[in-house]
Amino acid sequence: MSRIGNAPVTVPAGVEVTVADGTVTVKGPKGTLSRPIPGDIEITQDDGSLRFARPNDERQNRALHGLTRSLVNNMVVGVTDGFKKELEIVGVGYRAEAQGPNGLRLNLGFSHPVQVAAPEGITFEVPQPTQVIVSGIDKEVVGQVAANIRSIRKPEPYKGKGVRYAGERIVRKAGKAGKK
Repeated sequence: MSRIGNAPVTVPAGVEVTVADGTVTVKGPKGTLSRPIPGDIEITQDDGSLRFARPNDERQNRALHGLTRSLVNNMVVGVTDGFKKELEIVGVGYRAEAQGPNGLRLNLGFSHPVQVAAPEGITFEVPQPTQVIVSGIDKEVVGQVAANIRSIRKPEPYKGKGVRYAGERIVRKAGKAGKK
């Protein structure tokens, strides 16, 4: 029994969900998202909620039951509220600046600045030179873009310099022991 898969997804007012030809389309105030339904999962729609059912208890269908419900719920949340990931930049001289509406320029200690272009549906905000906010309506894309930015200069364990998620704890190592 999938506890996540059996939980209904409530559809708020102003959000339109269409299920047709093995595809779910969610339209809301922030935009439209579409995704194919994996496997044989059935989606039924009744007065403001979506329910998910699997045809049998095969391993594949059990695995896809909760996954499908979570993906559709993320689509509904994305078109109503959107998602965002905050990144912190730590290091002397490390900074970020916005380049137009969908570009980012990072100075991360390399001999050249790094340019990052935002994919479609993603926006960058730079409230401070050491803070970047990646936002959009698709949770997967927001997380992947944030991970790509972090991978340019991951936090190193000795001084903690680099790009990290907001609130991420970096496990620090002791440096050289020195002469005795």
